[in-house]
Amino acid sequence: MTNVFEALAPRGPIKGPNDKWDVFLSYRSVNRPWVLRLYDQLRHLGYEVFMDQFVLTTADGLEDQLEQNLRRSATGVLIWSERSEDSVYCGKENRALSLLEQNKENFRSVILRTSEVELPLFAQEKLWIDFSGQPDGPSGTGLLRLLYGLRGAALSDEAVHLAAAYDEAVKRAAAKVSAARASGDPDALVELAKSDAPEWTTTSMLPCKVAEGLIALKRPDDALTILEAVTQKFPRSVRPQQLKGLALARAGNWKAAQQVLGELYELGEKDPETVGILARTWRDKFAESGNPLHLRRARNLYAEAFDAAPSDYYTGINAASNSVLLDEPELADKYAAAVEKLVGTQPVRGDYWKTATVAEVQLIRRQFASAAKLYAAAVEDDPDATGNHESTLAQARRLMEKLNPSAEQRAAIEKAFGG
Repeated sequence: MTNVFEALAPRGPIKGPNDKWDVFLSYRSVNRPWVLRLYDQLRHLGYEVFMDQFVLTTADGLEDQLEQNLRRSATGVLIWSERSEDSVYCGKENRALSLLEQNKENFRSVILRTSEVELPLFAQEKLWIDFSGQPDGPSGTGLLRLLYGLRGAALSDEAVHLAAAYDEAVKRAAAKVSAARASGDPDALVELAKSDAPEWTTTSMLPCKVAEGLIALKRPDDALTILEAVTQKFPRSVRPQQLKGLALARAGNWKAAQQVLGELYELGEKDPETVGILARTWRDKFAESGNPLHLRRARNLYAEAFDAAPSDYYTGINAASNSVLLDEPELADKYAAAVEKLVGTQPVRGDYWKTATVAEVQLIRRQFASAAKLYAAAVEDDPDATGNHESTLAQARRLMEKLNPSAEQRAAIEKAFGG
């Protein structure tokens, strides 16, 4: 199959002399993982992209900053899902996009639908592209339609044909990765990542999906081998570097992980995942040094990320847990309560980390019996993710040292992990 992106994808930039950004991304925080993959794709193709988590600061008014950056953008993209309709920012930014289309020469906007939800009337009247069948990130026909749409052009018949074949290849490859991950087969994942087919070499999405699986299955060294190659090929992509930091941390090399993530942080990449994994390296440093200032630095980074993106339960639960370890119960309760509003109190089938987070909230609240049942549900849902299990259990043990459950309660939690 022809390398569809090398042959057909239009490159950036497209901005005018008075613009700072080629593309302005508007989205709900719950869609951030999908949008980050779009961000990586666009940057790899040479576009300068505005994504709030990498640009905005709390020093100035957020709304003013959004408006200023939108006015300095050549195009706008509104990502729409079932959660977008209740977003004040998405509504405001859509109105702003419409006004710019009327008043700014050559400004164009496109709406992307990421789930099977009915679009509002205003969206149906504009150019919109359906990505509801691509939960892992944009590719193929949809991505090409977006790139051409930002230029006000239509795809050729050749592009439609080649992109459709590419879509099918990506879908099949992603299914193979998911199957290998679900069956706990890291060797199969490694073999899949050796492919030189276009769907593997034109985007970092599939190799990153493999790396995530290998980290979960306790093969961080294999993940690092894959990620080294990916970061060389896609040097502007953020996700491979995040995963590289996580794999290094899981391999026990917190110093190297801190260097990778600290560099991203200093360059302004302050999204919740980058900051969260960086915080984890400070926690690991504390485990080695015993210096409470290192633990406080970890907690403060988790809190910074959660305060910036209060729908990100990963950073919220870690802000709560590290507050427990710092003997600051009021802060621990504050963050635990906020996280419970996000994740609830019941297991979430098919989502190991969310269920483990529900369990950790209950543990912090000293609901030890509930925590044990929830941890067991998480492990049962993803039995081969031993790397994830070990990380979760280590955190539970640290918390139990502070929370002082009875010997029976502690044993029940250990048993949830097969102990």
